[in-house]
Amino acid sequence: MSYFLGIDLGGSSVKAAAITAAGEVVRQEHFDFDADQPMAWAEKIREVVHGFESDLKQPASGLGLAAPGIVARDGRSIAHMPGRLSGLEGLVWSDYLKGPTTVPVLNDAQAALLGEVSSGAARGFRDVILLTLGTGVGGAIMANGELLRGNIGRAGHLGHISLNPEGSLDIVNTPGSLEDAIGNATILQRTGGRFYDTHSMVRAYLTDDAFAAEVWLKSVRALACAIASFVNVLDPEAIIIGGGIAASGDALFQPLASFLDEVEWRPGGHRVKILPAQLGEFAGAMGAAWNTAKGA
Repeated sequence: MSYFLGIDLGGSSVKAAAITAAGEVVRQEHFDFDADQPMAWAEKIREVVHGFESDLKQPASGLGLAAPGIVARDGRSIAHMPGRLSGLEGLVWSDYLKGPTTVPVLNDAQAALLGEVSSGAARGFRDVILLTLGTGVGGAIMANGELLRGNIGRAGHLGHISLNPEGSLDIVNTPGSLEDAIGNATILQRTGGRFYDTHSMVRAYLTDDAFAAEVWLKSVRALACAIASFVNVLDPEAIIIGGGIAASGDALFQPLASFLDEVEWRPGGHRVKILPAQLGEFAGAMGAAWNTAKGA
């Protein structure tokens, strides 16, 4: 049985998914690596590929990779990823893995969107946005059935829009960004040190903690205003929301719907669908596999 293998590289783990040409999942695996060891992630990916080939008794018909950063114009490597995963920039994966074919590379959020389009919450949509809410805020855009990449591959970094031009600069020098308004990286700052992660704040919110409610609802309203802006600019059919913070479920989606009732422009009563992602941590690996399968 032939299969296509997708690899999704994160900050401390590798996710892998093997699918058939029809999109049927053959196998999924999650592997951790030592983030403190130089290039440990690269060696782990090599081990994962060899492991899948051994267990499935044959090489993959195609291999695709997803990673954080801006993809090079030729689609074979990550061109820009400062500050994390040293050695990733400029690494040509087909050369490193010594495979017989080119390894197409995608930004991790773009790969996650393709995964949701192929077999998740975005199936059937041609104009759709993905937002991933976690340590930061990732994003990807599909317009008229094609990933929107932009001039240098930067399109889709939706977490770095400015919601407050007087706010503090985020990691790409955007003042008052969406990422800083709701991302887990700023939770200590936003709560004056009271909460160390968003999940603990949401648990407090659900027990009617007034302070947690104030901070959380301010963050969710910022997300609603950002979504309303994306809707005005890109006019999508749906917005898919994933990432660890999306696991908050109704604690996120119910107030988000209420805030969108206030701020979303709805000509003729048209309401953009807001949907939770379905594929979880394997969305990026699924998208990377599907990307190489459809190009085969």
